[in-house]
Amino acid sequence: MNFDDAISAHVDWKAKLRTYIKKADKSLNPDFVEKDNECSLGKWIYKEGAQYQSNEHYKSLKEEHAEFHKCAARVIRKIDEGNIAEAEAMIDAKSKYTELSTNVVTKIRKMRDEIQKK
Repeated sequence: MNFDDAISAHVDWKAKLRTYIKKADKSLNPDFVEKDNECSLGKWIYKEGAQYQSNEHYKSLKEEHAEFHKCAARVIRKIDEGNIAEAEAMIDAKSKYTELSTNVVTKIRKMRDEIQKK
């Protein structure tokens, strides 16, 4: 697992959503995005990463990562419904989405640092 790539992928989601707001071309499927086990980090969490279940950060990473995907899917649904202002508000600096994204990145870094110490 390349943790730095996982961090970049999660940071890039905001740019993807902003682009989708400008051009809602149905290229993002909220039902797929909502699945937290389809991205590289999710695959790692549910497979290889499961060996770290006893790590203090693993459980919160898994939970917040799942919630992040649900939140991103909700934003996509708002965009698809034409509720652009609401979607923009859902990803602004003080939004739940931004909080979850920040928390996921922080947890990835903590997991990376602890795993690389071993």
